[in-house]
This record gives sequence, C-alpha cells and structure tokens, in this order.
Amino acid sequence: MELRTSIASVYTARDDFFTYFPRKWDTQTPTPLRLLPNSYQLRCNCCSSSKPDAQESSKPVLRRNVLSLMSTLLVTAATSSAGAKMPAMVEPDLPRFRKTPNGVKIQEVTDGTGPEAKTGDILEFDFVCRRSNGYFVYSTVDQFNDQSQPVVLPLGTGKIIPGLEEVLAGMRPGGKRRALIPPELGYVDQSFEPLPKEFGPRRALMAHAKEPLVFEVQLLKIK
Repeated sequence: MELRTSIASVYTARDDFFTYFPRKWDTQTPTPLRLLPNSYQLRCNCCSSSKPDAQESSKPVLRRNVLSLMSTLLVTAATSSAGAKMPAMVEPDLPRFRKTPNGVKIQEVTDGTGPEAKTGDILEFDFVCRRSNGYFVYSTVDQFNDQSQPVVLPLGTGKIIPGLEEVLAGMRPGGKRRALIPPELGYVDQSFEPLPKEFGPRRALMAHAKEPLVFEVQLLKIK
C-alpha cells in the first residue's frame, strides 16, 4: 500500500510538472526551450564543456564575413572611381564686370525700365560706398530702418566724381549697378559729389579717397 502510494505520488508530481512545463509532443503549440528560464533549460554537461554555444561560435565567422564584404566593396568603389571621368566644370551664371576705357569696372545687377540716363538729366539715386576690401564707408539708405535719403544731382556737369558719372550714364530707373572706381576717377577734388552731409561720415569717406572704392548704385528717377 505504501509502495503504491509513493509511485502514485511520483506520477502525480510528474503530471504536475508537465502541466506547467509541457513537453513538445504534448501540445500543438510547443514552447521552445529558449523561452524558458535558464534554470529549466536542460543541457548536457559533456556537450556544454566540449562544444561552445552556437551563438558564441558564430560571432568570429560573422565578423570575418563582414570584413571580407567591406574590403570587396572598397576595392570595387576605388576601381570604378579610378575609371570614371570627372564631370565638366560648369561656371555659374553670374553677372560679369565690364571695364570702361578709363578703368572703371561696372557690373550690371538689375536692369531698369524706361529711358536711359544721359548728359543733362537730373538723377535721383541711392548708393552704398565701400572700400575695396568690403568695409562699409557710407550709404544713403539706413541699414536699420531702410529709410532712404537719395541724392539728386545733374549728370555730365562736372559735379559728380568722374567714375560715378560713367556708372550712371545709360542706367534706367529701377536699375542697379556695382562698380569699382579707381582713385584717379574718384574724390580727387573735395568739392565732388556725392558727399555725406554729416561731418563724421564725410571725414570717413575722404580718409579713403586715395584708394579704390566700390559703389553700389540704384537709380530711382530721371527728372
């Protein structure tokens, strides 16, 4: 009686174990061992001591395959780039300077509309004056509030610096030009216009009268 009871308890314990941890052939949707806790993963001591884990043994092989693939790609890229021809350089479509016979370099920025400025016309225009290295000297347009105090001068009467007269001649209202004026066509006379009305800006402008100056001019009106 006691033997039967002990055997029955063994089978009961076995059935309870496989109820919580079913065998692969006992269920339609088997539970892989890798999803069980480590304490329930059965492993042979002799196999685990002599054979490395499959995941660990695959790492060196995978590393060698990746390195081999990378080296093949690098060699292929170097070979294709060596045999390929460099594309032709395309120059950007930028406005170019033209040089007048007196040495003034003029660049057309914006074409205006209407009649061209000629000798005897009274011109109203804004301008920005900079040194040849780009440093600001003077402007008729306030850079903070965009308020303008344009200059009104006659063209071809000897009041405007000679280089700027060459820039203004032929411009149309609304047009913009950029020019590099050499010093011999600039403020060789302190009575030449345009000049700032304030003493400080006028002194700064005359301090650079003996060097090339860059003028950016926008013609507003022809009166």
